[in-house]
Amino acid sequence: MTVAGSGVSFDQLGGADLVVDRFYYGGRVGNSSDDPVARLLPVGNQGGFRYSGSLRGGTVRLVVLVSSGRDPDWPDVLDTQTGTFTYYGDNKSPGRDLHDTTRGGNVLLRDAFAACHGDRNSRSAVPPFLLFTNTGTYRDMRFRGLLVPGSVTSRPDDDLQAIWRSKKGLRFQNYRARFSVLDHSPLRRDWIEELILGHPLGPHAPAVWRKWVEGRSYQTLVAKSTTVIRTRDAQTPTDAEGQGIIVAIHTPGSLAARPTSRHAPSNSGA
Repeated sequence: MTVAGSGVSFDQLGGADLVVDRFYYGGRVGNSSDDPVARLLPVGNQGGFRYSGSLRGGTVRLVVLVSSGRDPDWPDVLDTQTGTFTYYGDNKSPGRDLHDTTRGGNVLLRDAFAACHGDRNSRSAVPPFLLFTNTGTYRDMRFRGLLVPGSVTSRPDDDLQAIWRSKKGLRFQNYRARFSVLDHSPLRRDWIEELILGHPLGPHAPAVWRKWVEGRSYQTLVAKSTTVIRTRDAQTPTDAEGQGIIVAIHTPGSLAARPTSRHAPSNSGA
């Protein structure tokens, strides 16, 4: 496999594993055939919801979520410090039922989140969700992780919510879904092949996935930032001297009237 820098080249995508935060380079022709996800996985080459299998037949094997992160009305957010991902569904037009969408994305969300809070048999029917985000360069993508519905602290009415929005004075509903990113990388091609064949708990299934299915155990990928930015309260002095300095800084002319040192030399010439 050819790895170009921190990513996989377009001509080698078919056999590639999925590594968290690795680039997967698209083509440079200038049309939808450049999409790298469709070469990595047996899904379509367009849209935010893509899946392998049949939605109507109940045989969806895996789901790919593609987020641009550039829609101000529907701000998908990956919080790497908590391992949570907030994603919005695919009903973004007035005059349509919440679940009546072209790609059936909201139906997938409804069924997956309902099964998440069921028993083991229910969760075993939930397909793995794989998150990709656009890099902003051609159709290049970055893999962000293996998702499961909900979180360790969420309730059924918290992790999937139907919210109202309006467009040009017309109202409609869409889903806001909260996923957890499981602490596992890379996703090996062996497990991907098992998924496609309908064996999500096959011998190559990640342990974190198996634990989630069997006991709804969330082993979340939490990545603390290497740059610590102190809060405003943490930067505010609490002692009298420090408070006095703050007052002096914000009082016009107060610093100019003060000597720079108690031992400054006299200019009297005596």
